[in-house]
Parts: sequence; structure tokens; C-alpha cells
Amino acid sequence: MKTDVLIERYAIPLRALPGDAPAWLAEIGTQDWTRIAQIVRSEGGRLISVWGSDRTPDTDQFIISAAYCVAEGLLWLRLPVTEQQGYPDLSEIFPAAVRMQRALFDLLGIYATGAEDARPWLNHGKWPKDYFPLRRQYSGLEQFDSELEDYPFVSVAGDGVHEIAVGPIHAGIIEPGHFRFSVVGEKVLRLEQRLGYTHKGTDKLFTRCRVADGYRLAGRISGDSTVAFAWAYCMAVEAATATRIPPRAEWLRALLLERERVANHLGDLGALGNDAGLAVGMAQFTLLKEDWVRLNDHLFGHRFMMDRIVPGGTAADLDAAGMALMMTQCARIEAEVRALRTIYDEHAGLQDRFISAGRVVPKMAAELGLCGLAGRASAQAWDVRADQAITPYAQLDVRMATHRDGDVAARVFVRFEEIFESIRLLREIARQLPPGPATAPLSEQFADGLGIGWVEGWRGPVLVAIENDAHGRVLRCHCHDPSWQNWPILQHAIMGNIVPDFPLINKSFNLSYSGHDL
Repeated sequence: MKTDVLIERYAIPLRALPGDAPAWLAEIGTQDWTRIAQIVRSEGGRLISVWGSDRTPDTDQFIISAAYCVAEGLLWLRLPVTEQQGYPDLSEIFPAAVRMQRALFDLLGIYATGAEDARPWLNHGKWPKDYFPLRRQYSGLEQFDSELEDYPFVSVAGDGVHEIAVGPIHAGIIEPGHFRFSVVGEKVLRLEQRLGYTHKGTDKLFTRCRVADGYRLAGRISGDSTVAFAWAYCMAVEAATATRIPPRAEWLRALLLERERVANHLGDLGALGNDAGLAVGMAQFTLLKEDWVRLNDHLFGHRFMMDRIVPGGTAADLDAAGMALMMTQCARIEAEVRALRTIYDEHAGLQDRFISAGRVVPKMAAELGLCGLAGRASAQAWDVRADQAITPYAQLDVRMATHRDGDVAARVFVRFEEIFESIRLLREIARQLPPGPATAPLSEQFADGLGIGWVEGWRGPVLVAIENDAHGRVLRCHCHDPSWQNWPILQHAIMGNIVPDFPLINKSFNLSYSGHDL
């Protein structure tokens, strides 16, 4: 029924894809690329990702893909193009497409016609302008003796305006990224980012994997989201191979994902307190996070639960004793977080730093595509767990945490609420966890499969799309982190604030460099 509705709405042939994620696939022509994007936007849908695949030398074509979130689920559009033809620019409809399209050109050499911003994004000058590493003719291991190129930042002129360059190398263990501030005194007029320093060639690495093994690479794209990426990858593989996993495995995956969510929120709440001058907040939340991840190690064999989700199910299970330990910890952590929330809410100095800092109003958030916890703090009520009928969340009645103020205080509020909701979900999962095996063999029905997976990670929606050949080898695996949507919006969030507030505002988003750069 939903398929018929979508066919009528978009006036294109569509087919439902197998798997847990409600998703539909369409092969379209150039005339439909922009038309459908406009329909999606007019009906309140969202652009999730844009990427490309090389189909040469089998044909003379490349495939440009776009994934959209619509009311029914995911809409995956595939547009065959030639190198000379290119594809229509989407950035006028969805601003989030700008950097995705720039990265697509750097990797594949296919341009977006009509795009205003065509500056390199991932290529910092370390490979030639006519070298495109995702093309099949290249191994990705080629070596070049090239120097970094200057990046044409947008300059701001005027009386008293000067620039502050921060990064790409930062103190401690922070990943590299460059931030170019244009300021008057301490007031920020403009921020422009330069990312891509952690580009690792992950997309090319996937083409050396078999579909059964790629989950290990997916789980290392962004270490703080290893569960989300591994689940999305396995969901895509299971869809492509028509594999059904045991019910217990579906519930265990959700349990792991909620534990990942809580761990990251605990760490961020401590760091936010520290950035606003409340060192005791950092001390207390760090202690709670350490307690949380140590139990992960005890129960699942890894502090961050890496490689615990595998194609066909999970590589870890819980017995009654382990479940009892987890429930005891949930009760203790919940009580301590509630006490710390009271301290945060009643600390005048902390609230003075949080309230109104880094505000993204709902209108801007909607126009620019702000997503995940940051989006929900700006009245963007999107959460894959609540919106889509993915087991087991369809049975858990997820209560979405939202706010309208869109400032640091609102993002802190959402984090607290999501900790409490995740603990409630963990209790429900423990109560309803089905019996039976935690894994099943991966089907070997590899006949040129396509699959897609979609999971609400702690930062926002994580998407993985996979294409494999008849022998079970990965032809293309595209992994998308929500940081792609949210990094550009951080540039707007800092405008009008003072430079010393940037670390606090930045931490309130806590976006991934590694997940973005791939």
C-alpha cells in the first residue's frame, strides 16, 4: 500500500527494498532528480545523503545516489550519468548537499551542474586534480609528491575586522579541523570550517571486503558510534542478502545502541560543565561514564562494544546474572544523574553560560537540515527510533525529547532527557527480551544485491547503503554520519557570540571529524 502511495506521489516506478528499514528504491532520469527533491522538500522531507558509484568499465556510466527521509521511510534514488553529463545541483533545495557534492567530485570526478560552490573539500592538494580515488581504475594506494594547497576561505572586510585561525592541530586528543573566525573585538561575525584532514579512504577500503566482513570497518568509522554504524551496516547487508536475524538479536542490538547513547551523553554533559567553569561536573560525569563503559567491557568484552554487532545478529548475549548487573547499574546511574541535573539547573553561573549561547532557531534548523539531538533541541522532531517501524523500537513506544530554544541549554536538556529515556528503554528491553539464539547464518544469496540500513545513533541518524556482486564482494559501501548535516550549522550557531564561547557551543554539538571525513 505504501509503495502505491509513493509511486503516485513521485510519478516514478519504485520497489520496496527488503530488510528492517522501510525503504524504497527508484532508478530515475535527470528530469526527475530535481523534481522529486522539490516534492520531498515541499512535504517536509529531509535529505540524508548524496554519494556516487563507478560502474565502468562494465558500462560508461556512473551512478549518483540520493537518500531522502520521507514520512513512509527512506527513499533511495539512483541516477545514471556520464562523466561529461554530471547531475543537477541539489543545494538550492537542500543546503546540506553542498559539501556532499563537493566531496563526491573529489572522490569520483562527477560534478553537480549549476553548483555555486565547487571548491575541493576532501582533496587538500595531496592528490592531483585529475585523480579520483573511487574510480575502479585506481587502487587508492597511489603515491603522489604533492604539497597542500591554500584554501580559498571567504573573507570578511570592514573596520576592525580581523581573522583568528584555529587548528587544524588542536590540544590533547582532539581530531584535526580548521576553524577560520572573522571577528570584531571578541564578537564572531563569521566562521568558516575546513575539514577532511582525517580522510582515510574508507570508501575504497570497503571494496576490498566481503559483505560478511565489512562490519568491522563500519564499526571503526567513528569510534563513539561504533554500535550505530555496525548495526546500520549489518541491516544493509541483511537486506541485500535477504537474511532474517533472530528476534533476540534485534532486541540485543537496541540494548547495545542505548548503552552507547548513554555513555556519550554522560561524557558530553561532564565536558559541557567543564567548558562553562564547573569542574566538579566533569569529575562526576566522567566517573559515571567510566563506570558505565567498564560494565560494557565486563558484559560484552569491549568498553565501547566494538564488533559486538555482526551480520546475522550479535556476537554477544546476556544471561540473567549479566542482566541483573545492568539493571542495578541503571538504577544507580539514573539516581546520580538526576542529582547532578538539579545541580546543573540551579547553578546560576552555569545557566548564564548555557542560556542563549549558540542558538539555532527552529526556522533555520529546518531550512538547513539540522538533525539528531541538536535538531531535536531546535524543535526538529525527528528520531528514527520513534518515526520508523524498526524492531524493536516499534514495540517500545520511544518518547522523543525535544526543545524549542535551540541553544546550549536546550541541547543539555535533550541530553539529560535522552539518558533517562534510554535507561527506561533498557529496562523494557530487559523485561521483554525474547528467548532464543542471538545470531543466524548470513544468507549467501549474493546476486548483485542492494541494501540500506538506517539507525538513530546518539548523535543523529546513521545511514549505510551497500552494493555487492554475485560473489559476495562489496562493490560500494557508503556510510553517512549526521555530522555532515550539522557541521555547516555550527558556523551559524556561533555568529553573534563571543570567541571564548566557541568551545562550549562546539561541545554542545560534539560533531565527528572522523565520521565526516571517511
